[in-house]
Amino acid sequence: MSLDFTRSIHFFWALLPELVLSAWALLVLLVDVWQRGSRSGPSSPTIAWLSLAGVLLAGVANGWLYRVVEAVPTSMVAVDGFRLFANWVFLLSAALTILISFGYLTRQGLRIGEFYVLVLLATVGMMFMAGSRDLILIFLGLEVMSVAVYVLSALNRRDRKSSEAGLKYFLLGAFSTGFFLYGIALVYGATGTTNLVLMSVSIGVSEPSGALLLLGIGLLAIGFGFKVSAVPFHMWTPDVYEGAPTPITAFMAAGVKAAAFAALLRVFVVAFGEVYESWYLIVWWLAAVTMVVANLIALVQSNVKRMLAYSSIAHAGYLLVALVAANELGLAAMLFYLLIYTLMNIGAFAIVISVAHQGEERLDTEDYAGLGWQRPVLATLLTIFLLSLAGFPGTGGFMGKIYLLQAAADAKLWTLAVVLVLTTLLSYWYYLRVAWYMWMREAPSPDAHSAVVAPLPMRVALVIGAGGVVVLGVFPDAALECARASVSGLMSASAAVLGLAR
Repeated sequence: MSLDFTRSIHFFWALLPELVLSAWALLVLLVDVWQRGSRSGPSSPTIAWLSLAGVLLAGVANGWLYRVVEAVPTSMVAVDGFRLFANWVFLLSAALTILISFGYLTRQGLRIGEFYVLVLLATVGMMFMAGSRDLILIFLGLEVMSVAVYVLSALNRRDRKSSEAGLKYFLLGAFSTGFFLYGIALVYGATGTTNLVLMSVSIGVSEPSGALLLLGIGLLAIGFGFKVSAVPFHMWTPDVYEGAPTPITAFMAAGVKAAAFAALLRVFVVAFGEVYESWYLIVWWLAAVTMVVANLIALVQSNVKRMLAYSSIAHAGYLLVALVAANELGLAAMLFYLLIYTLMNIGAFAIVISVAHQGEERLDTEDYAGLGWQRPVLATLLTIFLLSLAGFPGTGGFMGKIYLLQAAADAKLWTLAVVLVLTTLLSYWYYLRVAWYMWMREAPSPDAHSAVVAPLPMRVALVIGAGGVVVLGVFPDAALECARASVSGLMSASAAVLGLAR
């Protein structure tokens, strides 16, 4: 009895950030209900600031976990550097999403606390995905995140595109969940466990049934392929990104993608590292096709949200290169790139919110003509984000791609490295086209961008994003070393358990 109680206490502390954020989401919901029933209740911005405080409090809990030493490397919830680093990325994406949503919700008439509650709960699901060592728990985290984002995508009920986005995302998400569950069932049948570390031991020691295991790995790869928007599982992404409210589009492109990659990395490196040769070629082709197809389609997009949607698909291809490399530098580069991508992607979408105006009717590239002369600060910030997304030297995006290329070179993935370089050069066309319209084209009228404003919270998000992109582009070493230490602990723990079993 006392032993079980001690284990439950340890499990409670291991889940402290998730528990804090879940409790805070319920508090925000209760405050919002009280607000609606009382004329003297807090205003909608107060709900937003309260939600932001919950994210900061969860960050404090996440920092506290660095003091915890994990005693059992086979527990369902990991307390390692990889999970904690990934949590910082999720919390950062949630905080930036809340900051850029202030003016947007008021302008669209969406003064509802459910927006913030669902963002917090989706973040909880992301944290479960990154910290789970069990496929069942990863699935639960995936569903918590997905259900919240389904609702957020269709939040603007007055907009037909938003309702369509939510329905498409729900249907295709449920479809991908079926693949994921069948994959779990087959992998369990082959190894006798859903624990990732024990699965690795079973594969490395007893060599389970090859056909059943490989089919399960393939189905899991399909499920993850939908979530990371890899070609050919990307078809939902442009329509959902275009139709969803822009802050949620930014949240999906940054946070949801980061969570899917964190879970994908842990599953394939920890559980299936012993059969790397079996899935290496599948992920190789996914990475190559995703980079080529997404960049080619992005070239012909005139809608900025759709262009950024295909851009996010292309970045998924870049990140898959790190998984193919499957070395310490590659996995550290993936974490580093996810951090940079969160900053530059949400920053770019924040300015899209400012330019789009009410109803999001100004989303065409031509709508950015003359922005650089009428709103030079916003145009400069957007230019920084676009250059970083393209991988221009001196930005964080450039350093992220350099580390990915170095990891590919270390793994002798020369063809994939060449594809990454060529598709990156191709992406300069559609990123710099927006910058060209801002600085080289005249505005259709002197007051064309007079309504383009950024509320104070959005300015804070823009400063954080642009500052992070520039600082990490000039001084990337500290962040990369932190990511490398996080991945090193992930790989060494699995190897130690496998060594003992042998």
